[in-house]
Amino acid sequence: MAVRLPADLIAANQQDPRLPKIKNDPRVTRVGRIIRRTSLDELPNLINVLTGQMSLVGPRPPTPDEVNLYDPWHWQRLRVKPGLTGLWQISGRSDVPFEEMCLLDIYYIENWSLGMDAQILMLTIPRVLLRQGAY
Repeated sequence: MAVRLPADLIAANQQDPRLPKIKNDPRVTRVGRIIRRTSLDELPNLINVLTGQMSLVGPRPPTPDEVNLYDPWHWQRLRVKPGLTGLWQISGRSDVPFEEMCLLDIYYIENWSLGMDAQILMLTIPRVLLRQGAY
C-alpha cells in the first residue's frame, strides 16, 4: 500500500485538517497505534517541559500547517505556552471538534489558576489510562 499524504487522508476521512491526529491513519503501524493509544508518544514532550518550551497544562501545540488554517479568533489559543494536557484532553481529546477545542483553550487561558491546573492534571490520569479519545 502506498503512503498517502496527510491532505489526502484528511479528505478521504472527511476530517478537520486543523485537528492534530488523523483517525485510522494507515501510515501508523500496529506498534505506533499502541504507542498513541497509551499516550507513550507524549513522553518526549516531558523534555520540552523540563527545558521550559512547554508547560504541563495548556493548549496543545499546533503544527504550522494547522495554524495556517486558523481564523483570527483561533490565534488566542497561542498566547500561552503549549502544554502536555489541558481542558481539551480531559474533555474528549481527539473526539472534540476543533472549534470546541479552541473555546476550551481560550476558557483555560482566561480563567487560569493553580487549582484548575491541578484538577486538569488529576483528570488526565484516568483519561489516559482508559484511552478515551486516543487514536
